[in-house]
Amino acid sequence: MKNKEIKELIKLETKRQNEGIELIASENYASKEVRNACSSILTNKYAEGYPGRRYYGGCEFVDKIERLAIKNACELFGSKFANVQPHSGSQANAAAYHALLPNGGKILSLTLNDGGHLTHGSPVSFSSHEYNFVFYALKDGHLDYDEILKTAKEEKPDLLLAGYSAYPYAIDFKRLSEIAKEVGCLFMVDMAHIAGLVAAKEHMSPVPYADVVTSTTHKTLRGPRGGLILTNNEEFIKKINSAVFPFHQGGPLEHIIAAKAICFAEALQPSFKEYIKGVVRNTKACALEFKKLGAVASDSDNHLFLLNVLDSYGITGKEAQNKLEEIGITLNKNMIPNDTKKPNETSGLRIGFAASTTRGCIQEQARKIANIIHNYLKGTSSTEEAKKEVRSITSRWKKITSI
Repeated sequence: MKNKEIKELIKLETKRQNEGIELIASENYASKEVRNACSSILTNKYAEGYPGRRYYGGCEFVDKIERLAIKNACELFGSKFANVQPHSGSQANAAAYHALLPNGGKILSLTLNDGGHLTHGSPVSFSSHEYNFVFYALKDGHLDYDEILKTAKEEKPDLLLAGYSAYPYAIDFKRLSEIAKEVGCLFMVDMAHIAGLVAAKEHMSPVPYADVVTSTTHKTLRGPRGGLILTNNEEFIKKINSAVFPFHQGGPLEHIIAAKAICFAEALQPSFKEYIKGVVRNTKACALEFKKLGAVASDSDNHLFLLNVLDSYGITGKEAQNKLEEIGITLNKNMIPNDTKKPNETSGLRIGFAASTTRGCIQEQARKIANIIHNYLKGTSSTEEAKKEVRSITSRWKKITSI
């Protein structure tokens, strides 16, 4: 009975994904090959340790799979070393912090309300309990490198952290690396959101400049849910490996590691570069259309932008998120720079096109999506009218099971 209930819920979720427009910037649709690996018999295998150094027998084939995942990751990002075992981006960050600062220390990161991640010093995260976080802020919505240098000189951090969850502009990793060197601290980048853009060479890579780079594999990289750590430093990879296992994790998820190997291989193909170019085009087109309609929206250099719904429509991000879900458009409330609302309300929305572009979204449709959202939040279109417009777009896209 319970299995039938789960199957029915999976069917309903499949229907929701097929019929709706997914604009959550951290979500995407993995390929059939990636999904097949995730559900393979590799889930049965315990493999604590690393290839060639396991605590269990019977690891001959999972060793080869994990080595292949490491090889593909290093080739994709131009890194000398990789750890593909982190279960998530948060786990990757926890391990990286421990490897770089085993006795704790001070970390300089972006103010959370301006686009930092929970693991970048949020009071509700382990990060703020184990490390002393201090912050730099955006200026007019952009990174101010001179101000970051000034703050770094005042705070004297042990680690400078970059990489953000809601920053719509290009990041100068070379400049940040120079700041870290000038103040004598380590430099780490969490590129979870832009990993796909980095892989496709549509964004500057942090790998040549950072001591350690962390990422997820499921956002713009379009792989399974999981984490990744990269470094060019042989001493750091030894510390990273120990920090992942046995310090933070037990047995690695070899079925997910197989899926990571596939996703890295997919991202090495020319078609992936074209996909990422499409993501950037669609995001820019949608953001520009909102501006033409009179809404307050950021520009975008990547896969996401921010929409100020409080100033544009007189409602909070939470209200806008809930209202748009009524018509099958999924996105998330998000703090915007200098936000006056609380994190559970927010003044803005974060809008991303990684998932919709995977299904076949083109610029004309991205502009149409802006109009659907604008008219519905303004109250000039009814729920049924908006639903019909959403269905009109998604009916032309790939079904998620055929990706």
